[in-house]
Amino acid sequence: MVAKLFLHGVPDSPAIWRPLLAALDLVDASVTVPALPGFTAPLPEGVPATKDAYADWAIGQAEVLFAAHGPIDIVGHDWGALIAQRVAMLRPDLLRSWAISNAVIDPDYRGHRVARIWNTPILGEIFMALSKPAKLAEGLVAQGMPANIAAEEAAQWAHKDKRRAILKLYRSAKGLSFEHDWARDIDKLPAQGALIWGADDPYVPLSVAQRFAANTGIPLTVIEGAGHWAIAERPAEVAAALHRFWSSL
Repeated sequence: MVAKLFLHGVPDSPAIWRPLLAALDLVDASVTVPALPGFTAPLPEGVPATKDAYADWAIGQAEVLFAAHGPIDIVGHDWGALIAQRVAMLRPDLLRSWAISNAVIDPDYRGHRVARIWNTPILGEIFMALSKPAKLAEGLVAQGMPANIAAEEAAQWAHKDKRRAILKLYRSAKGLSFEHDWARDIDKLPAQGALIWGADDPYVPLSVAQRFAANTGIPLTVIEGAGHWAIAERPAEVAAALHRFWSSL
């Protein structure tokens, strides 16, 4: 079996992958679903929680899998998608393929409203101080996340390190603007890639994925009736798309 590395996004944890992993029927030692540093435990000493630091961390995760199993399939959602693409740009030698959901490194995308708030000093801190786990859970469920996972993700929101890491991450990316750095390396992406998108994503519109697919030739699968968390909202459809992609390699 080809080893697989799944990278979650914000404000999530590895719990967000459970519905998809069940639909994929992936329960194997070669499947790794790590938590971004600082998201489920205290941020390790010396980890700056910047986008480049998380990319370096993910490369380390991929290197371990590669050493044991050879070229891997990397899958990312939200910030995990951005980090997965950065890994593919920098270390294509580690990968058989990359697949991402509901976020993409795009030079013209400027981020959603919450990303801009988190990018703003003081305003971001106020947002974090005022946001409560129960309200977060309510919002995630309204956006299509299964209630049990939303409750788990919201409970982690009480950890200050997670909120601080998120602020540092978004500020390292100027909200969500990659035009001056990561987006300049889009031509370094391996051709063995795939986009899978919830059609009704309120944070990263489908048009962003369509533009990226048109500009790069990377195939796009649209999950109708799903939002930002299509991986948990429509896991069977996402699993089918991934199986089709992997079987074509």
